[in-house]
Amino acid sequence: MCKREVDIVVISDVHLGTYGCHAKELLKYLKSIKPKIVVLNGDIIDIWQFSKRYWPETHMKVVRKLMKFVTEGVPVYYLTGNHDELLRKFADMHLGSFHIQNKLVLELDGKKAWFFHGDIFDVTMQHSKWLAKLGAVGYDSLILINSFVNWGLKLFGQEKMSFSKKVKAQFKDAVKFINKFEDTASELAAKNGYAYVVCGHIHQPEMRTVTTEDGQVLYLNSGDWVENLTALEYKDQKWNIFKYEPKDFQTDEVEEGILSDSEDLHSKLDINMLLQKIKLEIV
Repeated sequence: MCKREVDIVVISDVHLGTYGCHAKELLKYLKSIKPKIVVLNGDIIDIWQFSKRYWPETHMKVVRKLMKFVTEGVPVYYLTGNHDELLRKFADMHLGSFHIQNKLVLELDGKKAWFFHGDIFDVTMQHSKWLAKLGAVGYDSLILINSFVNWGLKLFGQEKMSFSKKVKAQFKDAVKFINKFEDTASELAAKNGYAYVVCGHIHQPEMRTVTTEDGQVLYLNSGDWVENLTALEYKDQKWNIFKYEPKDFQTDEVEEGILSDSEDLHSKLDINMLLQKIKLEIV
């Protein structure tokens, strides 16, 4: 299969280790592209809800595919989010071309782009973290129930539905929060001279120009791989929101030999090294 070349791919809110994660679809997407830079913009591994009882092979294959980019020399930036905030203790750690950071600034064709997860703008996260974690468990349960309902709808030839989107649409406060989030990020970006601000966190894929007192900023959000199955791509000086569509990925083939034996060994050593550090911090 011919892979699409992209300058930058931005993925966030994958939530590996949870029932709602669409790891299989993400793996297919990652196999279809050839990026020059990969930005993982937070909540890739859901450490909040991490359990040894639930870690499917497809979730590990996503990790291995990302490590394959590293072994190929592709810069992979893991920017920490709230669900993987434990990794913030390892900020500025580098393993070859793999980097763990809290934020990232890249110059793209003469314009500066500011990347960060965005949970810093979430008042609940800052002042009631226990409530946010409780909400995360409820959200994952809602997604799990939703998947069963959609299975039934598909069985009877009906269109799928999203419980969480319907819930968000019913509450004006949710819409206000999203708008405030986007405006705040854009205002800070403009004030610091950035042309682009790229976030995740709110599971709302978006690309829009925001006018502030300090100028215009292109606000971008990569969405998630729980409901929207979206990513951001930068190619030929243009940004684009990628939306996964099953019809574009008809094959169900599983990529064999993602890594060579030597690459696989090194990737496992790197992953185990990182997981061992995380385990020590948890204990």
